[in-house]
Amino acid sequence: MGNAESNAYRNHLSRFLPEEQSDIDGVFDTLSGLSGSAGAKNGKATKKTVTLAALQAYMREPLPEQMTVRLYNGMKSIDLTGKSSGLSEQIAKEQFVIFMSNLLKGNADEKITIIMRMISKAEGPVKGKQIQEFTEDLIMSVVHVLSYRKELKGWSLENTRDSASGVKALASQLLSELKLADGTKPVGPQMMETNFDQSVIEDWVYRVPQISIFLSVVIRQGLHVLHSLPDQTKDILNLVPGCKGIKRRGLVSLFDIPSIIYINSHLPAELQHKWQLLFSSRLHGESFSQLCGHIVNKGPCIVILQDLDGYIFGGFASHSWEVKPQFQGDNRCFLFSVFPSLAVYTYTGYNDHYMYLNHGQQTMPNGLGMGGQHGYFGLWLDSDYGKGHSKAKPRCTTYSSPQLSAKEDFALDAMEVWAVGDLPAAAKGKKSILDVDPEAQALLEMAGKTRQSAGLREPIEEDEDDDDDI
Repeated sequence: MGNAESNAYRNHLSRFLPEEQSDIDGVFDTLSGLSGSAGAKNGKATKKTVTLAALQAYMREPLPEQMTVRLYNGMKSIDLTGKSSGLSEQIAKEQFVIFMSNLLKGNADEKITIIMRMISKAEGPVKGKQIQEFTEDLIMSVVHVLSYRKELKGWSLENTRDSASGVKALASQLLSELKLADGTKPVGPQMMETNFDQSVIEDWVYRVPQISIFLSVVIRQGLHVLHSLPDQTKDILNLVPGCKGIKRRGLVSLFDIPSIIYINSHLPAELQHKWQLLFSSRLHGESFSQLCGHIVNKGPCIVILQDLDGYIFGGFASHSWEVKPQFQGDNRCFLFSVFPSLAVYTYTGYNDHYMYLNHGQQTMPNGLGMGGQHGYFGLWLDSDYGKGHSKAKPRCTTYSSPQLSAKEDFALDAMEVWAVGDLPAAAKGKKSILDVDPEAQALLEMAGKTRQSAGLREPIEEDEDDDDDI
């Protein structure tokens, strides 16, 4: 190894703490052992290298095969000056370390050559279709490896809706940020056939942080390297929020794993670590009173609905819901769509009609609403449970969201409300009037009436047995 090259390699190595270096050494040694290159051949010490077959054997279960091949192509793209290493089919230790250094610790400029080779083996511009395939592979690999490593924190592929459409929806959302050098954004079939050069992809990676975060997760969890060391960023630690209140209840959430990751990334940082189920129409019944009883004074929440046409959409409420005839919340609130497309719509500054909840009033509208105005909400669920609307001609004034439901006036199929972050102290200790007044409960029992609220409120309490997944 020449001096200049040796210095460059040492600089890459120095980005890692000593325990990180030994972690990387251990994985490389394991891989080179699988490659059959460990030890001496014919009495001569041979340099350890890693083959594609060894990578595939090592990552057969944690990662889909096409992602393993992409990682291999990325490693192979590291040019060790004067070594013609790009032509070699085997990965040298220096290439492995520089690959790790650039993708895990580097900026967009350092990552870009590797990412270009992961998108396409051939040099030069890449087509939109190739970027789409890479992005879908990347998201699918994140879901797969987090599930395989049991890192979904209480979520699972069984208690969330099918991730396949979520993978495509999240990929489309990330790809919508691709801009050509002149600032135009090709869409649809035109985008698939458009050529994008390296500078455009570098700009995209710089502006869309999910690409770097997802690559980091795939490398750390796929290779099982640096996954438990302290340099983990909050982006990775809170990529998936802990899930409470859904275990052993037979419920399949309206969310899929990719949409959970995407929506969670738009929440205020202090709320990203945990989601707790407060209300599900499938568990708690289709009643506006039940809905209000489960969500009032529980802190910031996510509301998600599915209409009878299969469209899935909702909103983030930055404050506790309160039943009152005034708008509430602040500019951290947003509306979102999960299906057929994944998108987040944030406040415009036009008005402060962030969130509204009213019940049992004669003079003001009764229902739950977000954005827009009375009779013309971006998202509205009527107190006559089961009916709602999403009006936007052409856009909701508060959030600039389009019509979120299939039809302007929709029929509700299912609904969930999730508390995000830690429940307020007051909410944890909330008791029914029947808990506070045993006499009232006794009178009910003497009259032969059962407690309607019993059995409905237990998921709101912090149930300890869910903590093992968080």
